[in-house]
This record gives sequence, structure tokens and C-alpha cells, in this order.
Amino acid sequence: MTDYTYTRNGRRPATLITVVVIWILLALAVVVLDASIWIVWLGALATLPALYDLVMARVSSLRLSGSDLSWQSGRHADSIPLADIQSVRLDTRLDLSIKATLTLRSGAKQRLPLDVVPPAQAFDDALSARGIKVERHHFSLVG
Repeated sequence: MTDYTYTRNGRRPATLITVVVIWILLALAVVVLDASIWIVWLGALATLPALYDLVMARVSSLRLSGSDLSWQSGRHADSIPLADIQSVRLDTRLDLSIKATLTLRSGAKQRLPLDVVPPAQAFDDALSARGIKVERHHFSLVG
């Protein structure tokens, strides 16, 4: 069985477009609506995490092999043997992102960083092919 790999780069066109659109809207708010500068600066501050991702181009990755699940998010990396994983819970959040929580045989829970979680159906298929139970939950407000 081949390894399932997923890689995401922080320098994505969608991020750049979003930041530029927000800055244009903030500039229009100043010119057209005579918005207060400190309110515009607060709006611009909200774009700093996205701008950081664009500048740093941080790569996140996940690899699911026949023996372990490993991931890297920025400088943080971890790995868990598949034998230690009892089940994986995939929660679709209200912003349509996927939260993945590993339930280990010891009873402990390990949450994967959001930027390493692949598309839900592909990840579900890869886990199921390796005999790992997958629970899917959609749009829960708690948990």
C-alpha cells in the first residue's frame, strides 16, 4: 500500500487575494465613508497572521504510511504509530474547516494542527484502507 501524503504551502493565491481585498475595502472605507484611522488599523491588524503565512511560506504536511501517521506544521513535527490509534474523529466546523482528533488506545486524545488536516473524504478513505475507525461529525457547536 502506498503512503498517503498531503502538503500545504502557506503562500497560496487565495490568501493573497483575501488580504488584498481586505486592504482595498479598508482603503475605500477611509476614502468613501471617512472611517476612523484607528478602526482601519484594527482591521489591518487582523490580516497580519495571513500576511505572515504569505511571507514565511511555511509548509505543512501529513504522511500516512502503513506503520505510522506523521505530520509537520512549521517547526513542530510529531508521529504516532498506527497501532496506537483507536479511532479518528473528523469534525466539520461552521467555517467548513475540518478538525481531526486522534483517540489513542491509552485513552488520550491528540488533535492534529488545522493546517495539516487534508480534505475529509480523502483522509477518511486513506484511514479506512488501513483499518482505522473514522467518525464523521458535521457542524457541531460544542466539542
